[in-house]
Amino acid sequence: MIEAVACPAGEETILRMEGITKIFPGVKALENVDLSVRCGTIHAICGENGAGKSTLIKVLSGIYAHGSYDGKIILDGQEKMFASTHDAEKAGIVCIHQELALVPEMSVAENIFLGNQPNRAGLINFDQMIRQAGDLLEKVGINIQGTSSGVNPNTKVINLGVGKQQLVEIAKALAKNARLLILDEPTSALTENEVDVLMGILDNLRQKNITCIYISHKLDEVMRIADDVTVLRDGQTIGSRRISDISKADIVRMMVGRELTNLFPRENHEIGEVAFEVKNYTIYNPWVSGKKLVDNVSFKIRRGEIVGISGLMGSGRTELFSSIYGAFEARSEGEVYLGGKKLSIKSPEDAIRHGIYYLTEDRKRFGLVLGMSVLENTTLSSLSKVSKMGLLDTNLERTATQKYINFLRTKTPSQLVKVKNLSGGNQQKVAIGKALMTEPKVLILDEPTRGIDVGAKYEIYKIMNQLVEQGVVVIMISSDLEEILGMSDRVLVFGIGELRGSLDISHADQETIMNVATGVKKI
Repeated sequence: MIEAVACPAGEETILRMEGITKIFPGVKALENVDLSVRCGTIHAICGENGAGKSTLIKVLSGIYAHGSYDGKIILDGQEKMFASTHDAEKAGIVCIHQELALVPEMSVAENIFLGNQPNRAGLINFDQMIRQAGDLLEKVGINIQGTSSGVNPNTKVINLGVGKQQLVEIAKALAKNARLLILDEPTSALTENEVDVLMGILDNLRQKNITCIYISHKLDEVMRIADDVTVLRDGQTIGSRRISDISKADIVRMMVGRELTNLFPRENHEIGEVAFEVKNYTIYNPWVSGKKLVDNVSFKIRRGEIVGISGLMGSGRTELFSSIYGAFEARSEGEVYLGGKKLSIKSPEDAIRHGIYYLTEDRKRFGLVLGMSVLENTTLSSLSKVSKMGLLDTNLERTATQKYINFLRTKTPSQLVKVKNLSGGNQQKVAIGKALMTEPKVLILDEPTRGIDVGAKYEIYKIMNQLVEQGVVVIMISSDLEEILGMSDRVLVFGIGELRGSLDISHADQETIMNVATGVKKI
């Protein structure tokens, strides 16, 4: 387990990165980046997608080996030359990446101690591993089996929700002898309660002189937990400040190079006739006989509205809309109407043909084909639009793809770059471009700005407004209540498989939404 560590004798700084430059074919990802981190502090790194944050962390954590970049890494006053992540971990640097590195079919305990198993005479000591895993699970706020939030160390990771998987990843990092812990967007899939638990964990680590580098687009979290912040833009260091000497607006200005006076560009929309309607929609749990995931949900959405969908994890939001789209494999019943016409949707192909597109919250698994290019992903759902007589027209493909690259301001060296080589935010832009190319009448956006920087969020919000003006029905599922309140004309609040209320935005606030979602208040 992690114990308190001593800071370098006579030095406040534990880590310096000097003149870090990293070049990929056609792209200078980092250019003379400097970073200085004080021992026993939480140091935030902020920047837009494509600013170089992830590249810098991959250099520090040994993913990019010494020799593949220029510059120096100085830890505890000594220059380090990591050939691998194993080398970095031996030096006490442990990284938790935004994309979880868990083995789904292995148990929680096996994942926590993967490559680091307690052993006796060369044999894994399973009793000790289970016991230590249980201790770590308690440290990250997942109580042992027997409570409502309990997780058994023997449980397979595949059976846990995304939020609990994130906490298992943190427990896995705590099992290593970390002196410097790197967290890349650690709260992107966590509930508010889980975020509070994580903040408590980080505060405890700070008290033990464990240094943390915290990468996040959520500036409220940065202001809440960080001691210092460094801002990157276009692969360069813009500046470092003590949190006590900077405001959230200052950070935004450094990130985007301009003032953003309103993070949510709300517009007054002219509300029209009912365009989209769902009646008596029920989804049956495919794993538990007789149980319903969604129970008898009905709602109407009018043309000209941006409708926010709010609710806690497990409320059934994603299951409902992915089922409407034909992508959720479970028995369902109910009716869906578009423009007064009843639709029959058995698959995503049916939905797209009728003019409905669902942008999944999990772009890595379901939204994109990471090994394919930006061009191939953009046109994948709309091949008929770039084909002639059943054959792909490459000129049409290139023209269409470039249209959405320009429209979304996607940062990519070319259309032929594989999507897996783009930053998370630019991957999201490719997924949105893929959706827009289908020319939807109803666009369902599930967590559209998760892992997206403030500048890119602003651009996506403006696109939502443009689509509404063009007559597109925009439905936004989001766990970010500020986003829900900032962009919605109306909010549908879900709780444990049922629609618990519809709130006009003029009557909605965070407390009311949470009270309705949890059943404290009925409307």
